[in-house]
Amino acid sequence: MRNARILAVLAALLYLTGCASGAQMGNMVYDGPVKAYDTALENNVDVTSVSGGEKTNPAWTSEIDNDAFAGALKQTLQKQGLLSGSGRYQLEALLLEVDQPMFGLDFEVTTRVKYILTDRDNGAVVLNETIAAPYTATVGDAFVAIKRLRLANEGSGKANIQGLVEKLSELQIQPGDISLAQ
Repeated sequence: MRNARILAVLAALLYLTGCASGAQMGNMVYDGPVKAYDTALENNVDVTSVSGGEKTNPAWTSEIDNDAFAGALKQTLQKQGLLSGSGRYQLEALLLEVDQPMFGLDFEVTTRVKYILTDRDNGAVVLNETIAAPYTATVGDAFVAIKRLRLANEGSGKANIQGLVEKLSELQIQPGDISLAQ
């Protein structure tokens, strides 16, 4: 009898709050102004792999999966004039951590993503950077906690991709010399 009550309460809570949904690709695309890049990068970056993400369990919490993050990354690079299907520069992204709160009114999520940009021609690592990007979703953004967490995930993913775009805009690539602009 007691187990039946607990199940009934859990079912009611799930019904009232809804099911968790994963971060949506379109909400993680950085759509800010197009930046200036070294000409070597223009239409010359290929996203080769995205890993470390997690699928969302609808009965638990929102997550960022590899496909959604890869799609947002590719769309951002395309909007910035960098994406190529078979470019000279290969970009790998590894979602190291998506730090999420368990409860609260405001949900701050911080994504940590390691980006590795490699020159396909000579194997040189052009960029090896871990970017940490926090984003806070408030009760004003969404009253329901499950949606608020998804919004925080999406905002943090978008901020992380924006951080990558900024790093790429700082790169100065010259024959035999690869460095960040100072």
